[in-house]
Amino acid sequence: MLKSKPTVLSLAIAAGMSVMFMPYSALAADAVASAAQPVSSAENVTSTGADTAKADVTADALTNNDEAIERISVKGYSRSLIDSLNSKRFSDTVSEQLSADDLGALPDVSMADALTRLPGISAVRTGGQAAEINIRGMSGGFVFSTLNGREQVSTSGSRSIEFDQYPSELISSAAVYKSPKASLIEGGVAGTVELQTISPLSTDKDHSFVVNARGMHNDRASEVYGAEEYGSRLSFSYQGKFLEDTLGVAVGYARLDQPSVATQFIGLAYNDSKELDGLANDVNGPIDNPSYEYISEGFEIQHLGGVETRNGYMGAIEWAPVDNFVLKGDAFMSRFDSEAFARGYRVKLGGRNASVANPTFDGNSVIGGTFNRTSKSYTRVEIVNDDNQDFDEVNSYGINADWQVTDKLNVNLDVSLSSAKSDFRNGLLWSNVAEDANADTPIFDENVSISYLLNGLDLPDVGFNQAPAFSDIDRVMVSKYGIYPYENEDEVKAYRVDFKYDLETDVISSIEFGARYSDRTYSNDRSVFEYGNDGAFSKSEPPLKLTEDMTTVIDWQGDFSYFPAYLAIDLDSALNAWFPNGVPQPVQTWGNAGGVIDPKGYTTNYSWTMLQSGDVYEKVLAAYVMANIDTEIAGIPVTGNFGLRMVDTDQSATMLQNVEGDVDLGAQNITDSIGIVNQNYVQTVQGVTYTDYLPSMNLNFKVADDSQIRFAAAKVMSRPPINRLAGDISASVSDDGEINGSSTNNPFLMPFYADQYDLSYEQYFDEGAFVAAIFYKNIDSFIDTVAISNFDFKGNGFNVPEYIIDEISGEQIATTNGTYTTAVNNAEGGYIRGLELAYTQVFASLPDAWSGLGFNASYSYTESEVQSITNLGGDTTTQDLPGLSNNVVSATLFYSYAGFETRVSARYRDEFVSEQVAINEQVVNFDAETVIDYQASYQVTDGLGVLFQVNNLTDEPTKSYFGTQNKTGTLQYFGREFYLGFTYAM
Repeated sequence: MLKSKPTVLSLAIAAGMSVMFMPYSALAADAVASAAQPVSSAENVTSTGADTAKADVTADALTNNDEAIERISVKGYSRSLIDSLNSKRFSDTVSEQLSADDLGALPDVSMADALTRLPGISAVRTGGQAAEINIRGMSGGFVFSTLNGREQVSTSGSRSIEFDQYPSELISSAAVYKSPKASLIEGGVAGTVELQTISPLSTDKDHSFVVNARGMHNDRASEVYGAEEYGSRLSFSYQGKFLEDTLGVAVGYARLDQPSVATQFIGLAYNDSKELDGLANDVNGPIDNPSYEYISEGFEIQHLGGVETRNGYMGAIEWAPVDNFVLKGDAFMSRFDSEAFARGYRVKLGGRNASVANPTFDGNSVIGGTFNRTSKSYTRVEIVNDDNQDFDEVNSYGINADWQVTDKLNVNLDVSLSSAKSDFRNGLLWSNVAEDANADTPIFDENVSISYLLNGLDLPDVGFNQAPAFSDIDRVMVSKYGIYPYENEDEVKAYRVDFKYDLETDVISSIEFGARYSDRTYSNDRSVFEYGNDGAFSKSEPPLKLTEDMTTVIDWQGDFSYFPAYLAIDLDSALNAWFPNGVPQPVQTWGNAGGVIDPKGYTTNYSWTMLQSGDVYEKVLAAYVMANIDTEIAGIPVTGNFGLRMVDTDQSATMLQNVEGDVDLGAQNITDSIGIVNQNYVQTVQGVTYTDYLPSMNLNFKVADDSQIRFAAAKVMSRPPINRLAGDISASVSDDGEINGSSTNNPFLMPFYADQYDLSYEQYFDEGAFVAAIFYKNIDSFIDTVAISNFDFKGNGFNVPEYIIDEISGEQIATTNGTYTTAVNNAEGGYIRGLELAYTQVFASLPDAWSGLGFNASYSYTESEVQSITNLGGDTTTQDLPGLSNNVVSATLFYSYAGFETRVSARYRDEFVSEQVAINEQVVNFDAETVIDYQASYQVTDGLGVLFQVNNLTDEPTKSYFGTQNKTGTLQYFGREFYLGFTYAM
């Protein structure tokens, strides 16, 4: 019999804290033995429940041979921290780990939210939700991602993984490898994110079933007419073992229905100029007109609303017919659809031909003034009712065979397929103000005056002489409708074999070697349908008269309440009236481009839909050899690995080259999707092959039983964004006759390379852990988009007109050369270096109810000499590397007692650079932000728990600017999200 019974507190110290510095399952008995009160035995340590499960330690007295046996159960957030620390401690690389205490247990909406809790990792919010993650100050394009060890492709149209596609309920663990090893697939200069779904035979339980159901509410949705206020999350998962634990099955399903809500102001780039300040010897303006001042294209004020629906599916079957062989097949699928509207107005200031009074300057850029329309300017206010649809799907399938051939030799074979499809349909409905919408031949109202003054990171002051007309159906008419789909498909097939041979030496414990072949195909397709004119009223495609049943007058609320009301237009009603025979669908077409034999009635050059469509091919053969170290140096145990990875890459892309119809140069008759033939182009496939050798080393010095020092060094690479390899050559003429063009992609772009070094110290103690790390990356080069002013388009083979016809006056406007942009690997790289600190503390030694208190926090500082030049704000200025915040802080304070658990989490990142919301490829500065989330749960019974959760507790907006804060970029407000629901586990 026991002389003294262990208390719950002593068991908490033993199982909840000692476990932090030893393997959890194998050393459970040792953990119990180290408790403050002695025990004779401990049966096991188990994990049950989901994110609402208890985070305390319970003891149930059992009787066996007249001895009391204690069953210890560590659950909830504490268990996740324990597992994560153990995984980090015994990893052979510099890494961060994230573990769920059970399948379906992570509380986050997606893995993007979950990963931001780790040190050195931050997220870019899109529509209020985390999607792209940044690691150590580098953007998502430098982050490589795998699922169950297999390369993942993305719906983003680039290599950047959209982690909001991955429901946290279907992921059992995640790791972020900050230092590579030779056996890891190459591709992450910033790091590699490895997601894992459950392996059903590796779990302790014979059977488990978990259901999560939550309703949600957005508190800003009531301010947006037509927005959904309520949504839901539902998931279930099952794991079971059969046939004497030789067959395992796991399935999971997660559904998310959430409102998409935002109220936003978006400042547009400074893409024009005009002499306004009258200063003598002023040479700070554009190259072609140095005395001019920069003028913004305008700005937008909008309500956003809609619904995002994500359905995630996971399945795995695992078979171990004999002790030394395991065959596993698994599948993951995600379907993420969103349908959203954007309503409000889009203000076009009118460029250099507008009349400007009382300008206000920031440097040499105009941030305020009164703009009046002239006969040559395009100054106007458009009432917009846009309809955006995005249909995304991600699929990942794999079969893996693991064979322990002998006691020393292991062979692993893996075959996988990862695919992604994205169909983004950008539908735009423009309305403009008429003098009288009831006239037989309505006339565009050219009496336009716009006054505004930007207020930096606060909303601007605005005034419109047409403001009363914005909500008047006798003045507003629908003038143009356009659909601009972006369709992307990405697929990679991969075959992999790995060998591991154990050695009996004092230095090298085993040798690993293997090979991988992958075949990736990416395609991008553009198409278009346009009807009408957004800058005037078309005579051949006349505007639509609105009726009462098509419209609703919308007043702004909250901080935006001083803006004038506008008309929300029912899109279906308007389009059915405008196109009684059905709305024509977008097509991929030449239109009336140069070289077209028969334009078939088209009066517009749509050749960009052909030139921006194409395929990219990427074939990679990689092989590696790696030695695993297990030795001692001067009495200090040393583990780790060193190795070499060889990577042979063959990349190419389709391109259309304009050879002016020269048959000797290969000119062909190329037919578009509606039968129009162009004879000016030749179809080619162009690219490059290259071979890389990537050495790596990871060393772990166990300087004491509870502390270790890590050192890692490696050469790493990230391939250029796959969409930047696709051939695209285009040119267009603006309303004022200026020609601008681009070939922003290049199939000859080479990867980013870096030499990197890591040094870290890890200290583990009874109630937590402390980690300090420094890192240094020396990056060889980056991709630059070079802009060439006053480019001779015609002289360089572009088909451009000598003049255009003004639709209002019918006059000829001579075309002028503008800017041509293209992509190159620059010769300038630079360092990225930083410091990371992480601390975890659970106060299990405190008495009684206080023993459930704890917190974990991390801080990272990152700096880089890498800067780029931007002129989106007019004045040329430098900006930091995209994704880099100098300071990133994450902290969670949690408490659990007697079935109750609560925690508050905060994530802070200071200023950083990223793409502006809703404006692709406009890289701007973002202001610092702090996002706070709160969660509370109570375990009603062993199986049933209830949960309350608030995301974005302080309604933190997203704010950006062009170079200086006075030049406003995006001001976007999302609202708080409230969740209430339950979890049932059995």
